[in-house]
Order: sequence, then C-alpha cells, then structure tokens
Amino acid sequence: MSGPNFLEQLVVPAVEAAGYRFVRLRVKGGKAKIVQIMAERPDGQMDVDDCARLSRAVSEVLEAADPIAEEYTLEVSSPGIDRPLTRPEDFSRFAGHEARIELVPGVDGRRRFKGIVIGLNGSDVIVDMAGEKGTQRVHLPFSDVAEAKLVLTDKLVAESLKSRDLKAKDKT
Repeated sequence: MSGPNFLEQLVVPAVEAAGYRFVRLRVKGGKAKIVQIMAERPDGQMDVDDCARLSRAVSEVLEAADPIAEEYTLEVSSPGIDRPLTRPEDFSRFAGHEARIELVPGVDGRRRFKGIVIGLNGSDVIVDMAGEKGTQRVHLPFSDVAEAKLVLTDKLVAESLKSRDLKAKDKT
C-alpha cells in the first residue's frame, strides 16, 4: 500500500463524482486493514442509503486501482455530530461551537487546545479558551492542526436536530 495520501488521491475524486463532500480518510489495523472514509452530502447530512451508495462507488475505484495489497474492509460513514474538522472552511462553518484541537508541533510548547471556535483569520484558526485568567483568544496555524474535533454539547445537538428537521420539512 502506498499510504493514505495515495488513497486520498484515488478516493476524493470518486467521492466528489458521487455527489458527496470528502471529510476524512483513515487506515487502521494490522493484518486486517480497515479503510475508513467519512463523507457527507452538500447539505451536511448523510444517511445509511448515502453510505451504501458511496461505498459501492468507492469500492469500484479501489478494486480497479488495487492500491492495497493486504485484505481490508471498507467503512463509509457520516462524520457524525461531534465531527472532525479537517478543512479550513470547517472552522468557519462551526464557529460558535466547542472543539478540541491538537497541533504538531504546537504553540509555545502546548499541543492540545479546547475552546470555542471563532473562525479563521487568514490561515489561522481562532479559538477562545476559558482559563484561570478568563477567556484567552488564541491563533492556531491551520497548517499545524494534526487533529480537530467538535465537542458534543447540548448546543451542538440542538442545532443538529434543528437543521435536520428543517431539511426534512424542505423535502416535503
């Protein structure tokens, strides 16, 4: 196998051609590999039928290219409510929500941050962190973000339910 970046080069065009937004690809496991793909529709939703449809589309591409020598299982899923933040626009889209962010190499010796996402300023992610000295606004270089994920909060759940209900009404 030539690594996750090579797989992304194969998978992302297939995901987009099927009408979905690519969120993340991860390869896990030892002998029995698991290739996990997270994606969503342009409206931010993803249901079981979408996962099945996208799984078939991606499977065709992977079978044709055969980039993984070992046996593997393909898993296609939605990013979920407490989704990973993988693109700069995610930090704008989810401004006002709490997130955990891990940086490599870090800022001032610190690698882990938790706070309210404010958005982007150029290529920096802006986060308000509550601390002993009150709220501190930090600028984190997006290029240093190793992993970022929304924190499951009542506000996030309420907004997700509201959004889902509005989209369901639009379909009727």
